[in-house]
Amino acid sequence: MKLYTYFRSSAAYRVRIALNLKGQAYDAVPVHLLRDGGEQLTDSYRALNPSALLPTLDDDGSVIGQSLAIIEYLEETRPQAPLLPAGAADRARVRALALTVAADTHPLGNLRVLKYLKGQLKVSEEVKLEWQQHWLQLGLATLERMLADDPRTGRYCHGDTPTLADCCLVPQVFSAQRFGVDMTPYPTVMRIHAACNELPAFQQAHPSQQPDAE
Repeated sequence: MKLYTYFRSSAAYRVRIALNLKGQAYDAVPVHLLRDGGEQLTDSYRALNPSALLPTLDDDGSVIGQSLAIIEYLEETRPQAPLLPAGAADRARVRALALTVAADTHPLGNLRVLKYLKGQLKVSEEVKLEWQQHWLQLGLATLERMLADDPRTGRYCHGDTPTLADCCLVPQVFSAQRFGVDMTPYPTVMRIHAACNELPAFQQAHPSQQPDAE
């Protein structure tokens, strides 16, 4: 199994966590998002993943892009250490939490969006940072309300076992901290973040622990 990854990619970080939680060994294939204009934009990588995004999983010839699709694939093919709860309503809640990060928040601060803001729209570094912080804060505030106001929240996002939602929450907090977001308004998010990072699966997936870390 190969995972095409970049140490600071939030989407790749999610998948690394999921693989670790499921005890799945993999070969990391670094794809540098900035070097030489972005290795993800090369013809060879586009042939593997036409979206030119990370991550990509190659499981013995089954090639899958999109982090949540990869994690759902792992859930179906490696059901041990399940990342989705048993009940339909509970599964829907976990997916909603995950999508609040992966669909509503993360894409607005994606590298290609930031490059467009800076390159085509000529915004300053200050305005670009304001953009990043605004959408990160909005997404975190939504996540905080969803978690703090629901009795199904436990030690982790849903109960006392890590789920798909936790795989998404931790990288999003890393990104927010990287860009200087004040995390004080999100105590439930930060409590869960701390609990997750006590686990080796999360520690080993951290960007600083990756072979391509700078």
